Amino acid sequence: MHVRRTRGWELPEAMATPEHLYLTRRTALTAAAGLIGAAAVPAGAAAQRIANLPDPSAALYPARRNEAFALDRPVTPEARSSTVNNYYEFSYAKNVAPAMGRFMPRPWVVKVDGLVEKPFEIGIDDLVKKVPLEERLYRHRCVEAWSMAVPWTGFPLKALIEIAKPLSGAKFVKLETFNDPKMAPNQKDFRLPWPYVEGLTLAEAGNELAFLVTGVYGKPAPGQFGAPLRLALPWKYGFKSIKGITRISFTDKQPVSFWEDVQGAEYGFWANVNPKVPHPRWSQASEEDIATGERRPTLLYNGYGAFVADLYKGREAERIWY
Repeated sequence: MHVRRTRGWELPEAMATPEHLYLTRRTALTAAAGLIGAAAVPAGAAAQRIANLPDPSAALYPARRNEAFALDRPVTPEARSSTVNNYYEFSYAKNVAPAMGRFMPRPWVVKVDGLVEKPFEIGIDDLVKKVPLEERLYRHRCVEAWSMAVPWTGFPLKALIEIAKPLSGAKFVKLETFNDPKMAPNQKDFRLPWPYVEGLTLAEAGNELAFLVTGVYGKPAPGQFGAPLRLALPWKYGFKSIKGITRISFTDKQPVSFWEDVQGAEYGFWANVNPKVPHPRWSQASEEDIATGERRPTLLYNGYGAFVADLYKGREAERIWY
């Protein structure tokens, strides 16, 4: 009989370091080495050098396209959509990309907690291995009355819900972005309630359209698109599609979202697209295509009513449009 003798340096598998912690340490060491070599380089430039390290998930792109989600318009050219982004953590202007110099998409850990069977933390590169990535073509409608069409890559939010196993008392999903003023300078602005928070009902989060985004245009998403994890909710106004997600909590209480907190008279929890309900300061009847400059009529639920209208039956008396 063969008897295997354990060597002194061997550890049982149960004591192995979780991959997201190992990758976090590895990234930190790589970053430290880069910083030693860049001691005379301004901090922003050094951070950009670290951010430009090869993306560990790059081999997963391009993902297979899900043809169930078709468009009625051309995809917006990346050169245009990548320069029209709202990301107030970094810039109050639309061209956010030049302000992303300190953004570091790795290491990145997502915390899942609240009313779930077992709270956990997971590194972004571990997470994308647990779910099959796919590409979806979605319309994106901003509350400011402009629109674009984007080829997002990611996975349905309901896939993460299945991993999290929410308890019976969970009714809502609360999402939070990172909070790092050294990386995102506008988070030093004490007038705004950082970190950015968004919320959905559990039914909305489990809808097939709700999509967690990791990539765009067939490659990992750049920072201004919300890397390494953002939300895409194509039937709602764009501010509901939170960027830079680091925490997803399941709760029995309706979350107060960022813009609801900032300006509750203009922005509410639901934020569904409706051309007949104007913003307090402008009409929502039409929208401007940022690629062509042309205006087109706004579609109810941004054209996705067949997927989501049933979510709001019986809520007609509520303020479900803002």
